[in-house]
Amino acid sequence: MLRTNTCGELNNKNENQEVTLVGWCDTVRDHGNITFVDLRDRYGLTQLVLDHNKSEEIATIGKSIRKEFVIQIKGIVKKRPTGTEKKDMLTGEIEIDVTNAKIITISKPLPIDMTERTVTNEDLLMKYRYLELRKKDLQDKIILRHKIVKIIRDFYDENGFIEIETPILARSTPEGAREYLVPSRVHKGNFYALPQSPQLFKQLSMIAGFDRYFQIARCFRDEDLRADRQPEFTQIDVEMSFIEQEDIIDTNELLIKRLWKDVLGIDFKEKFPVMKYSEAIERFGIDRPDTRFGLELIELTDILSKGEFNVFNSAVQNGGIIKGINFTGKSDLSRSEIAKLEDVVKIYKAKGLATLKLVDGKFESNITKFFSDEILNQLKERTNAKDGDLILIVADKIKIVNDALANLRVYLGETFNLIPADKWNFLWVVDFPMFEWSEEDKRIKATHHPFTSPKKEHLDLLETEPLKMISDAYDLVLNGIELGGGSVRIHDPKVQARIFKAIGLDEKQAKDKFDFFLEAFEYGAPPHGGLAFGLDRIVMLMTKSKSLREIIAFPKNKAAASLMDGSPNGVTPKQLDDLGLASTVIKED
Repeated sequence: MLRTNTCGELNNKNENQEVTLVGWCDTVRDHGNITFVDLRDRYGLTQLVLDHNKSEEIATIGKSIRKEFVIQIKGIVKKRPTGTEKKDMLTGEIEIDVTNAKIITISKPLPIDMTERTVTNEDLLMKYRYLELRKKDLQDKIILRHKIVKIIRDFYDENGFIEIETPILARSTPEGAREYLVPSRVHKGNFYALPQSPQLFKQLSMIAGFDRYFQIARCFRDEDLRADRQPEFTQIDVEMSFIEQEDIIDTNELLIKRLWKDVLGIDFKEKFPVMKYSEAIERFGIDRPDTRFGLELIELTDILSKGEFNVFNSAVQNGGIIKGINFTGKSDLSRSEIAKLEDVVKIYKAKGLATLKLVDGKFESNITKFFSDEILNQLKERTNAKDGDLILIVADKIKIVNDALANLRVYLGETFNLIPADKWNFLWVVDFPMFEWSEEDKRIKATHHPFTSPKKEHLDLLETEPLKMISDAYDLVLNGIELGGGSVRIHDPKVQARIFKAIGLDEKQAKDKFDFFLEAFEYGAPPHGGLAFGLDRIVMLMTKSKSLREIIAFPKNKAAASLMDGSPNGVTPKQLDDLGLASTVIKED
């Protein structure tokens, strides 16, 4: 070994020991005949003292080393002089009196600022990601991610799960998000798809008899990116046989509790609360509500549709609803602040935002003239309004109202500091709709995926009122962010055929897409179900990072490109010819 110790382990107990260290020069301070160096590796920092008077070799090296040079030193552990100790460092009470030194590699001046004293362009950080990863905070997050994955593997192993790797190159099944396609050289004109998830394969594992499967699975989606989305991501993928919904929820809730206890020292004794999808939409307008703060949505259709305000009345006549939020104690908001709130709801297609202030027991607004005192009193009672409160109202189609107010609620919470910073509110959301209407395709689609099992008591609605059906699907939400979710699966081929038919897939189309999968169900499929958690998202939340890019070693940017290695990149005409492909994109030199 090139070293006897790391740069983060020596202390007073090692005094007078001879040690050999190797690392990067984090800081270099020239004090004439003495050079001080903070030597760094991933374990920490150790201060070196190079006394030029000791030898010509030490003097030469002491004068020539620079930041980020990699050096090897031999020396004696000494206590630092009184008053120079650094109590906030593990090695802050000692230093190394260097007796021998060697420069292993030199470094050019870094193109990025490692101290964060200046703001470095994000594209530059992405280009030199391997340098940015030298920063302690990023290294700590990557190391913590490793520990989280180890806890996950240990937990599932202790509970009888088998880790099974599923194919990365698989058949294209174009349902859901856009897939990445990989052309085959051997079978020209044919393509593999990179998996959006191991969904089909983990269900096949159940049919194969592995009743408890898990995998730390790499998944791929060709989607537009944002702070919490990458083109390649990692799932904690789970499937179980001979179970009911509660078994899946209970088992995987224990995993989450184990992570928070072992990593963050937070012990959740009580079971996570459970909320039906319908209640989440009614109270929060969204199926992943942040329950750390109030400002819940209030149903006002039955009250405000009785007035003479045409905006509200026409919305209701067209099948819409009226909902509001009581922004408690905020009647003093300025016109410009209220205009910003209106801008928020317009992002989600709302036509406007009605506001009423309660002052001296009466509402003040330019719309109060359209309502009787009786209606306004009912509004006051329904919203529990007190003097100084501001009522915010949207009337429109159901989805627009819920989307607009759900996002306005979060905006208010963040802007006005209403959300507790150190609170972890977990919530299981259950009983999702089986189907939803697609305006784009003018047909019903599976809310989750077409292998989700409907509630047994709702199966009779399939051919008559499918949009009223409820499924055995569930999501785990944390502070308004979906950690993951899943469902009990369909194991009866006859039921599966009926579901395919409901979403517009006839027998031939279903076989074209899923023939091998459907055939497997003819050979005795067990009742089964599962879920998948987003590992990247869990690590992001546990480390309180602002972006997934902080907890992935080599992420892509918002354009799904890697500025470090230059991917995606062009290929040679010969490579295309080998694959039987031709490019229609003309690139200028």
